[in-house]
Amino acid sequence: MESYGGFADVYDLFMDETPYEEWGAFIVECLKERGVERGIVLDLGCGTGTLTEYLAEKGYDMIGVDNSYDMLDKALQKKEQSGLDILYLCQDMREFELYGTVAAVISVCDSVNYITDLEELTGVFSLVNNYLDPEGLFLFDFNTDYKYREVIGERVIAENREEGSFIWENSYDEESKINEYDLTIFKRIEDNGLFEKTEEVHFQRGYTLLEMKEALEKAGMVFEWAIDADTHKEVTKESGRIYILAKEHGKAKPGQA
Repeated sequence: MESYGGFADVYDLFMDETPYEEWGAFIVECLKERGVERGIVLDLGCGTGTLTEYLAEKGYDMIGVDNSYDMLDKALQKKEQSGLDILYLCQDMREFELYGTVAAVISVCDSVNYITDLEELTGVFSLVNNYLDPEGLFLFDFNTDYKYREVIGERVIAENREEGSFIWENSYDEESKINEYDLTIFKRIEDNGLFEKTEEVHFQRGYTLLEMKEALEKAGMVFEWAIDADTHKEVTKESGRIYILAKEHGKAKPGQA
């Protein structure tokens, strides 16, 4: 499952138009509406830590978990520059471990789509439930089967900049619902005008909202709501990315029997 080796060096470059502040503001709003105004928040699949930094600036005690050393190296560089107190852990989300429970877990930018087996996804949700405070919140997004099948699948996406370029070739298998994308990255080597070429293969699975609800239920969590992540309106059959809010279930609050 480990990915983002050479791509980590140019990830932030090519993600510079990603609306992290918009995403972060939405997450903070959701957390505060449910009473999570402070406390420990886990960013599961944190990547280079852009969103982790945003939430830390908003006063949350942040933990970032990712299974890519290269991506976490970039996150640590940001932490050194900002001086924010963030704990980063290099762990696979299928078997992550924390020292205690947290008030909320977030996972965005289609991190959960890297879990290509439904049973393993249910296992991830079980771990989330285990490490949440009583009635703690789990807010995540995912790319739908529709998006891979109708929007991304069989497309070639390329971008060329002075600092680097990439070619992203997609291939979607409708039976397995797995999208394979082959990345070819050209990173500019400082001063000499040459480019270093690296190649990576990534696999993501498209899920339906029903599959996500069933996985959460099997994991013991309580499904709260789902919205279209792009419109923030009701989910439709053409929704490409969906936000889900779920709640911990099974632990008693302090003072309860």
